[in-house]
Amino acid sequence: MNIHLIAIGGSAMHNLALALHHQGHTVSGSDDEIFEPSRSRLSKAGLLPTEIGWDAQRIHEGLDMVVLGMHAREDNPELIAARQKNLKIVSYPEFIYEISKNKTRVVIGGSHGKTSITSMVLHVCHYTGLEIDYLVGAQLEGFERMVHITKENEFILIEGDEYLSSPIDRRPKFHLYRPNIALLSGIAWDHINVFPSFENYLEQFELFLETIEPGGALVYFSPDENLRSIVEEKNHFFKKFPYETPDWQLTDDHVVIDFPEFQVPVKVFGAHNVANIEGARLICNQLGIQNEDFYEAITSFEGAQKRLEVIYENEDNIVFLDFAHAPSKVKATAEALKSRYTHKKVYAVLELHTFSSLNPDFLPQYAGTLDAVDCAWVFYNPEAVAHKKLPPLSASDVQEAFKRDVRVFTKSELLFADIQHTVEESQEPTALVLMSSGNFANYPVREFEL
Repeated sequence: MNIHLIAIGGSAMHNLALALHHQGHTVSGSDDEIFEPSRSRLSKAGLLPTEIGWDAQRIHEGLDMVVLGMHAREDNPELIAARQKNLKIVSYPEFIYEISKNKTRVVIGGSHGKTSITSMVLHVCHYTGLEIDYLVGAQLEGFERMVHITKENEFILIEGDEYLSSPIDRRPKFHLYRPNIALLSGIAWDHINVFPSFENYLEQFELFLETIEPGGALVYFSPDENLRSIVEEKNHFFKKFPYETPDWQLTDDHVVIDFPEFQVPVKVFGAHNVANIEGARLICNQLGIQNEDFYEAITSFEGAQKRLEVIYENEDNIVFLDFAHAPSKVKATAEALKSRYTHKKVYAVLELHTFSSLNPDFLPQYAGTLDAVDCAWVFYNPEAVAHKKLPPLSASDVQEAFKRDVRVFTKSELLFADIQHTVEESQEPTALVLMSSGNFANYPVREFEL
């Protein structure tokens, strides 16, 4: 097939482009901005657009399909040209469903933990030799591409995002996959720009339950009251497997999870990751993987990129990079770090970057999320606020929202200088986490040292 991807630079879209190219399809694409690592990976495969930007001339009658990414807008000139030529236009999730209609679709959803659980399941499958197709939102060690599509594999593992499918398809992505096996990790309001109330957001998960194929299975985190209520309030035509956070202990070197059969040491930490592992175990059971094999495999799981990823460590200090940005994720990460490093000063930095986090109406959702740490910084870029056409934020707005003393910065150089000064002044061993779905205004965070 000859396939053109509008907005090829996105995390999922560029991986799809690489997968299609690997399959032997003719692939082209476009975007108005392409950042690393997408840029280098597309360039290596010969798929990087020769010019950045949109150009209607790229759209021609020889295209079999146009895949439209969410980053594009409805008035995109290439989209307009594709419509004028009556070409087949599909969103990313529509395309994935089309190619997986004859497979057993396993969809991992929820407001938090999707990427981690999907990565855990994929790691166990890889370790135990179960060949599956997959779509994962973060890079994993040992995997060249995070989208893998074949004709022969029975299962396809999909990270089910609740954000919109495309600028011309306002359905959440995970509504389109129609899973045979599904997991929901919890529900915490996010994406205020498209789901203006919690009730509206919750409804998307109720609708997701209706898409599970009859006779299928749902694994769900039952301590979440909102999730439990929508799953258990009425009968569904699928099997239900609730899970909770197993008991666990922190030793000098490992977190040890108390499973019924064994005590299992793991390399990730925090109550949220222990719960994620339990959810992953139940999904793996649905794939035919026995507990003993799961336990052996999960001990070597080191996490996905930007999920409590260690970017610097010396004898006294350690620095993590984490994708946490929504309130529930920020709280879980802060608490995980504090529980793991009881003999260190625990510091957290959060960049407000998403539309929700920069929205004054949503900002109070962050109250208490950083209470676990000894010192907290919050960073935001005023240019990002202006770009999203939101009202200007002030330091007092942020202080009031978090309900604790936070140091507020709008210039990344000053932020990281203050962190450095604070650590040097304390002269105590430190664990620092940098949380963001952005890039701290292009600051080279992976070069930061304490």
